[in-house]
Amino acid sequence: MESLKQQISTLKSSQIFKNSNSFSLFIERLVRDKKCTHVEAILEYCKDNYIDPEDIKLLINKSLKDKMKVNFEESGYFPKTSKLDI
Repeated sequence: MESLKQQISTLKSSQIFKNSNSFSLFIERLVRDKKCTHVEAILEYCKDNYIDPEDIKLLINKSLKDKMKVNFEESGYFPKTSKLDI
């Protein structure tokens, strides 16, 4: 039992981020490499590291939130918002 706790602890600490920007860059790399959405990349990261998605909410910066919102709009979970062409 103790070895399982140590393994989980090691996995959780395997990818420690200094701030939300470093987490965002990591997620961007996952999106590019795995050709998935930002939401899928975050959930995959949480699954692979045995982390509850609720525990990483402080690591999600405004830029990443905006990209997640676009992902949800494109998949039909959120109503599409109008965009200004600038």
